[in-house]
Amino acid sequence: MGASVSFIGVGTMGGPMARNLLRAGHRVRVFDLDSRLVAGLEKDGAEVAANAAAAASEADCVITMLPRGEHVESALFGDQGAATAMREGTLYIDMSTILPSHCERFAHRLRAAGVCVVDAPVGRSSQHAIDGKLLIMVGGEAGDVDRARAFLEPLGDTIVHCGPTGAGQKMKLVNNYMSIALNALTAEALVMAESAGLDPEQARSVMLGTVAGQGHMGTTYPAKVLKGDLTPGFMVDLAHKDMGLALAMAGELDAPAWLGAVAHQTYGLARRHGRGAEDWTAVYAALRETAMGDER
Repeated sequence: MGASVSFIGVGTMGGPMARNLLRAGHRVRVFDLDSRLVAGLEKDGAEVAANAAAAASEADCVITMLPRGEHVESALFGDQGAATAMREGTLYIDMSTILPSHCERFAHRLRAAGVCVVDAPVGRSSQHAIDGKLLIMVGGEAGDVDRARAFLEPLGDTIVHCGPTGAGQKMKLVNNYMSIALNALTAEALVMAESAGLDPEQARSVMLGTVAGQGHMGTTYPAKVLKGDLTPGFMVDLAHKDMGLALAMAGELDAPAWLGAVAHQTYGLARRHGRGAEDWTAVYAALRETAMGDER
């Protein structure tokens, strides 16, 4: 027989995750403010709790999957919150996406009561949640993370221990920062293509053959700046010039290019740092100098 798991927050992602814990043989007690969400899980064999404290009572592991930090705080420390029912040695896993500072504050309060704490936000989609193939970014002490694996492995096929408490949240936010910004930049590029009279599907195909569609993380960065090689494959000066031309064209077409305008300023910064003749990945080195007084 599996462990006793409390799952608080069973919406689009949490519901499938709770089902996968049931399939793995764990005894699962669920709570959500939306009674419709727990009804289906009850049919699948979960026990339904009246509140967060009741869900957490006698649980070996308590998991929260909630929209915001204030929801997590309320579920833990509010009236009839889960923290009131957690025993010393209970494992708490927060799989929500919240501010790392909130995560660290909650962990401090829980650890004072003898609770073991892990943060484990997830990446990928709701279909991956259904399939048990999430990417899980974990923060916490090594022993607690090892203990958490029994509950995380039914939920994801990639589990990455990112560091101490809060590191999982930090990694999730960095990842989402890039993917969300890239989504907006992708939209700008395709609208620019259409505004210029180009076929957006053909433009997409062309970009898939270059760094534009393949991404810097797997191409230019490991080949250049991350190994300390800034001999130019494509110079900062040329990148700055070409971005200026693209922005000028966008202006003539009345096409939005807001992210491109900011990127143009970033290349300008790298030039002011004396990096105009270096590889275009030198913008990373220039930003490190600006942010941390550090140079790679």
